[in-house]
Amino acid sequence: MLESAIPEHLRCTRTRAARLPSAGFQPPYPSYSVRFPKHASELVMAIIGAQYPSAADADGAAQSTLSGFLTSPANNSPSFFEWASVTDNRGCYNLSALAYWPSKAAYEAWFEHSGFGAWWQALRLEDCQHGWFLEIFFPVMERFETLFNTTNTPEGSAHMGDGMSGEVQEHGYWGSMRDRLPASQTDGLTGSPATAQDFNNAPQSSGTGGVRVKIKGKKNLAVIRSGQDWLDTSPEERQLYLETMHPVLIKGMDFLRDHGDEVGCYSCRFMEIIDPVTRKADKDRTFGLAYFDDIGSLERWCKEHPTHLAIFGGFHRYARKLGNNVTLRVFHEVMVLEPEQQVFEYVACHNGTGMLGTAREE
Repeated sequence: MLESAIPEHLRCTRTRAARLPSAGFQPPYPSYSVRFPKHASELVMAIIGAQYPSAADADGAAQSTLSGFLTSPANNSPSFFEWASVTDNRGCYNLSALAYWPSKAAYEAWFEHSGFGAWWQALRLEDCQHGWFLEIFFPVMERFETLFNTTNTPEGSAHMGDGMSGEVQEHGYWGSMRDRLPASQTDGLTGSPATAQDFNNAPQSSGTGGVRVKIKGKKNLAVIRSGQDWLDTSPEERQLYLETMHPVLIKGMDFLRDHGDEVGCYSCRFMEIIDPVTRKADKDRTFGLAYFDDIGSLERWCKEHPTHLAIFGGFHRYARKLGNNVTLRVFHEVMVLEPEQQVFEYVACHNGTGMLGTAREE
């Protein structure tokens, strides 16, 4: 029996209509949502990273420094973290820790007691051999949703959950992402449309820059982390994925990275999970991390743009070829954030990094 992706304690009388095609709608394949403890009201996702001129320049020092803070014996270390990397369209190598905490208070306690906060604030531009960046999100549960095609392998925030739901009804149709957000029951979640200035306002620099910049939060910024894991696929499915789905996915992520201004996407990184010891991207796991001016822009790219339609249609063809016996694991996390639920800070990074292209605080 299907259940709602919105947990019972977060359901309310709708004042905004759901996008569900019909009351008896049956999704084409099963999907699940994370169930968090009822007392959980928020969580934290942090992207803490270093930017090098190239992968050859990454000497491991930044990872060692950040690992020391993230594994500090002090209380309130992250509930879960892992490493990922991407070489961006400037040729710079970006190494990030993606870390999760169960509350803002837990994150702030870690920030203070681990020594990370003091270290971060003391970073001096003249001492930086490479760039550093900090992107922190504090979504409340009403503005957060997840979707997984399996129940046996947690990703990201699921490491803090109580488990998975049963099969949910709100997926497999346009608008289902919005319908899974509890806040959408009463809120249109409309943001501020990105303008040309939002993509051209950063301090001009090539390679790593020489500035420290804090970015103001955006109204109803939509953040999506969408992952793929083909580690446990059969040789036949692995070949099918790498030959058909993966190239199409890369093309879509490259479009958002290079031409996101056309669809309201501020930033997109297509990242590879890396081994924390070897720093090699050999985990057969990737994810896209993208920031949109609001969920409406994300929905329009999904529904209308050829690059996403190719991904969406390709996955359905992929599943049919496998008789819907898909062992590829896919998931996503989506959050819609108020301005005060966002932190962006960049030290000596090039002007195409993350949200650096948007209006900045002086």
